[in-house]
Amino acid sequence: MKLLVLNGPNLNMLGKREVQFYGSMSYNKLCDVIRDFAKVHGIEVDFFQSNIEGEIINKIHSAEGLYDGIIINPGAYTHYSYAIYDALKSISIPAVEVHLSNIYAREEFRKKSVIAPACIGQISGLGVYSYIGAILYFKLKGEYK
Repeated sequence: MKLLVLNGPNLNMLGKREVQFYGSMSYNKLCDVIRDFAKVHGIEVDFFQSNIEGEIINKIHSAEGLYDGIIINPGAYTHYSYAIYDALKSISIPAVEVHLSNIYAREEFRKKSVIAPACIGQISGLGVYSYIGAILYFKLKGEYK
């Protein structure tokens, strides 16, 4: 199984920005933890992070036929990127939306995701374990068809 982990704007600043919401783990450490967990479970992961909406869309388009699933943290694009929604709807790869913080316990504008309806599910508020939960979903889905 091969998964694509897509991270949107400002995720590259993890450990430096708003640690009260996102924690002190750096982006590189986050990727290491995810990669190590996936490897233990026989899953290969590729990572892509961009602060540019079009680059995220291009990566989604190019994923067709290469990945069994997408784990996406769209960052602030969660709340207004119909273009990322359309990109996810244009491919046949299932996606899970994840967030480090609990978007429902934060500012009002963060409570609405325009991306979630293009995904098979959403996990938020568990820090790095939001990604781990998504990996487990794809693993178990593959084992219990």
